[in-house]
Amino acid sequence: MSEIIPESEKRCVGDVMMADVITVYPSTSVDEIARLMTEHDISGLPVVDEGDEVLGIVTELDMIVRNTRFKMPAFIAFLDAVIYLETPGRYRERVERVLGTTAREIMSEPAVTIGPDASIEDLTELMVDRRMNPVPVVAADRLVGIVSRSDIIRIMTEAQ
Repeated sequence: MSEIIPESEKRCVGDVMMADVITVYPSTSVDEIARLMTEHDISGLPVVDEGDEVLGIVTELDMIVRNTRFKMPAFIAFLDAVIYLETPGRYRERVERVLGTTAREIMSEPAVTIGPDASIEDLTELMVDRRMNPVPVVAADRLVGIVSRSDIIRIMTEAQ
């Protein structure tokens, strides 16, 4: 007997990705990123260099984090000493993200990417385990597409 394979398991990332990707450069302003996300109704933008190599990604969450109240680092006072519960490097990184005005300053990096030949199952595991959305699709170190949760939902509705 032949086994029936669900349609989503027959497809690969290249079959469902959007090939026409809106990208930004590291110097792109946060205001421009917000405008592009709103205008195109997208949840994230890959940050690329001149050769379309993905450097990072700016997501809705990155934009929201930028607008949250800044919390001072937690510490413990012990005798006459103060012991910070956060490394100075992590504190500096948080300050830069909150005050960031360009893609380079607020992007998540390094970018987590996937190849066009990867399975939909691998993609969904990546999205769930790493809480990634969207995910840039890369072949030969160059951006070739992007895939988001809504693309996965679209596959589910097509299978019905």
